Amino acid sequence: MKSKYDNEMKLEMASKSCNEAFARITVAAFASQLDPTIEEIADIKTAVSEAVTNCIIHGYENAEGIIKIDCKIEERKVIIEISDTGKGIENIDIAREPLYTTKADLERSGMGFTIMESFMDDLKIESILGLGTKVTMTKIIKENT
Repeated sequence: MKSKYDNEMKLEMASKSCNEAFARITVAAFASQLDPTIEEIADIKTAVSEAVTNCIIHGYENAEGIIKIDCKIEERKVIIEISDTGKGIENIDIAREPLYTTKADLERSGMGFTIMESFMDDLKIESILGLGTKVTMTKIIKENT
């Protein structure tokens, strides 16, 4: 069966802080086939870091869990889905507000979703309390001329 995507990959990893760098580098390596600029790769790495960190700190609250990353390439777009089966988000609209954090005691800035939104071309957040959260981010890679 032929996929509608030009390429795709899946990654599952334990929700450990040490895997955040692995996720960043893996997604960046996958996106590199579109010959992005250094800035575009940096944007992707930053957004992936924020999403994975959210899974670890908020989704699983530092308990063991699995983080899933699905990446797809469709023409010049990199579509990155990062999901957990953690506690979920009670109110996505409030969670998206800059500086909102449920972990002020951990010196969290509350800027995760804001950063993802500013570095990517599109951001969708789906969450169900008690079942987990999925963040879908899209980055359009400009053609190098």
